[in-house]
Amino acid sequence: MKAKKRILVAPLNWGIGHATRCIPIINALIDNNYEVILAADERPLHLLSTEFPQLEIIRFAGYNIKYPKYLPMSVSMLLQTPKLLQNIRKENNTLSEIITDYKIDGVISDNRFGLYSETIPCAFITHQLQIQSPYFSNSIRNFNYKYINKYNICWIIDDEKNNLAGSLSKPNALPNNTIYIGTQSRFEKQESKKKYDFLAIVSGPEPQRTILEKGLINALKNRTEKSLIVLGKPELNTSEKIGSLSIQSHLNAKELNTAILQSDLIICRPGYSTVMDLAKLEKKAIFIPTPGQTEQEYLAANFMSKGICYSQNQNDFNFELALNESKKYNGFATSDNRNTNWGNLFLLFN
Repeated sequence: MKAKKRILVAPLNWGIGHATRCIPIINALIDNNYEVILAADERPLHLLSTEFPQLEIIRFAGYNIKYPKYLPMSVSMLLQTPKLLQNIRKENNTLSEIITDYKIDGVISDNRFGLYSETIPCAFITHQLQIQSPYFSNSIRNFNYKYINKYNICWIIDDEKNNLAGSLSKPNALPNNTIYIGTQSRFEKQESKKKYDFLAIVSGPEPQRTILEKGLINALKNRTEKSLIVLGKPELNTSEKIGSLSIQSHLNAKELNTAILQSDLIICRPGYSTVMDLAKLEKKAIFIPTPGQTEQEYLAANFMSKGICYSQNQNDFNFELALNESKKYNGFATSDNRNTNWGNLFLLFN
């Protein structure tokens, strides 16, 4: 019998969104008879090892980029460029060792710049080609494209015509190796009875993740409506009850899918993976962008201008005001249900 091709899937360890949007891709690889090896660190590692306990997983250190307290993320990234370049070189060297040691036949990198190789085919996943920045936007895009062009192909997680990411995924000029593969969500829409009035999903890098967590608990703990907060901590297994508020450290994909469907209103970051999930399930939401994260600020403003979701700054968070304003917005009414032709995309590895 012909041996299965071994594909390494490695998401960036920036929050857990990069890992969650890799889940449908991992499932597609398995369905198409590939052997999947996972490479991750920190919370993405915990999440993927929980979702795929049968798969081999390698601890692969991330970039250890510091989150800025005051500067826009794009500017902070520029200032940390020397450290970023050092980490990219390091992970590229580590990849060469992994390819040899684990007999890897192909790589799928979700926004990890250094996982390219001249010996095997490698795909880069992103939705963000036009990185939002008030300064140095051309330099940032050149840096982005320089590394994308080292890969055999760039898979853009969006639909070319009905795009969710707006101008993020549709810049004036694309890298030569790009193809749109449609939006990707690990969730499925189905009939479900209401259980919660509010579901809050906490995510993102520290310290902003904890700041949002505390603000949401204070906002919901004394309300009579039934609510649930999911903390986005897959490394823990805890739960707590405060009046009508339930708090869970983490829900697996199936449990979170159900909880979203059972909730009237979602309060969350407008991270792109979350946006794709909400669009797939056609839900209403209040967005609270991570301060300084220009991508989330852009997406929140874009959906607010289109009358889809209300957005509020974290520093000005007022749940009662947000709740009243959100009634003026329609939510995600329809989703892009185009099926991705994984068989054709995976021909890269044959």
